[in-house]
Amino acid sequence: MAGMRLGLALGYSGSHFSIDLGFVQHAERLGFHSVWSAEAYGSDAVVPLAWVGAHTSTIKLATGIMQLPGRTPANTAMTAMTLDHLSGGRFVLGLGTSGPQVVEGWHGVPFGDQPLGWLREYIEIVRKIFAREAPLTHHGRRYRIPYDGPDASGLGKPLKSILHGRKDIPIYTGSMAPKSQEQAAELADGMLLTSMHPEHFGVIDENVQRGFAKAGGGKGYDRFDVTPAVSVVIGDDLDACRLPLKMVLALYVGGMGAKNKNFYNAYLRRIGYEETAERVQELYLAGRKNEAIAAIPDRLIDELNLVGPKERIRERFSVWKGLPVGTLLVATAQREALELMAELVQA
Repeated sequence: MAGMRLGLALGYSGSHFSIDLGFVQHAERLGFHSVWSAEAYGSDAVVPLAWVGAHTSTIKLATGIMQLPGRTPANTAMTAMTLDHLSGGRFVLGLGTSGPQVVEGWHGVPFGDQPLGWLREYIEIVRKIFAREAPLTHHGRRYRIPYDGPDASGLGKPLKSILHGRKDIPIYTGSMAPKSQEQAAELADGMLLTSMHPEHFGVIDENVQRGFAKAGGGKGYDRFDVTPAVSVVIGDDLDACRLPLKMVLALYVGGMGAKNKNFYNAYLRRIGYEETAERVQELYLAGRKNEAIAAIPDRLIDELNLVGPKERIRERFSVWKGLPVGTLLVATAQREALELMAELVQA
C-alpha cells in the first residue's frame, strides 16, 4: 500500500435502513478511497453499494462482508462482476463465513468444523470464475461443481461465465481470529478487522507473516491491505463520546457469538484484557446488558478508537500512522470527523 488511505463504514441496518448520500459524497470529495457496506441478518451488503455507486463516481464500493452461507460462490462472483462493470471497475469483494449462530440460525446451513477450509474453497471458486481460463469445475469438501451428489440429475456441465469480469477484483476477508489472519495473508488481497489495538499490532503481525511465508513470492504489506475499523467521535464530553462505543463493544465482546466461539472476545484476551472480556461476556449473556456496558473500561475505548476533542484525536492518531495499515475504515456520523481524518491522513 502506498501510504494510508481512508474507507467509510456504512455498517448494516437497525429496524430501518437509509443512506445519507450527501455524507458519502462528502467523503468522496475529501478523497476517501472506499465505502464499505456490511450485513448481519437484516439489510444486505450489496444493494446499498449499488445505490451509492449510482450517485458517486470515484469511491470504491466494498463489501465488508458478504456472508458465505448467503450465496453460492458462483452467485457471489456474478454479483461482483456485475456491480464492477456497472461502476466502472470500482468493486471490492469482502468475504467471511460469519459465525455459527448466524450461519445455522439465520441461513439454515451447517457451519461445519472447517470454516477456514470453507473460505479457501469459496475464494478458489470465485477466482476461477473471474479468470475465465476454463469452464468451472471444483471438487472440494464443501462444494462440488458440477454437482455430483447422490441426488444429482447427472445433467450438470462445466460452464464459463458469459460476462467477462475483471480478473483482479480485490478479495478481502473478515479476519479477527489468528488462523483466519494467517489465511488472509496467504490467499487474499487484504483483511478486515472489526477492531484493532494499534499498540498491540504484533499479535496480528505474527499471524500475517506466517501467511506471507505460505503465499511465497515475496508477498508482504506492500501487496496486502490491513483494514481495521476505527470509530471517530469528536466532542468535549468524553463520557458522551465513549458511551455509544461501549454499547457496541459490549455487544460484540459479550453477545456476538456463543460463549466459547466469540472472535471479538478472544481478541481482547490476546491484547491483555482477559478480565474485561470474561466479565463483559458473563454479564451480557446473563441479560445484564447495562452492567456489561459499564464494565468496559474508558481506557479500552480510547485505545481502540479516536474520541474526544480534535487535538486529542490528532495526538492519538500518531500511533496509527506508523503501522502497516493500508486502509483505515472510519466509522462516524460526523462530517467534521470525515474532514479531520482526511486532514490527518494527508498531513
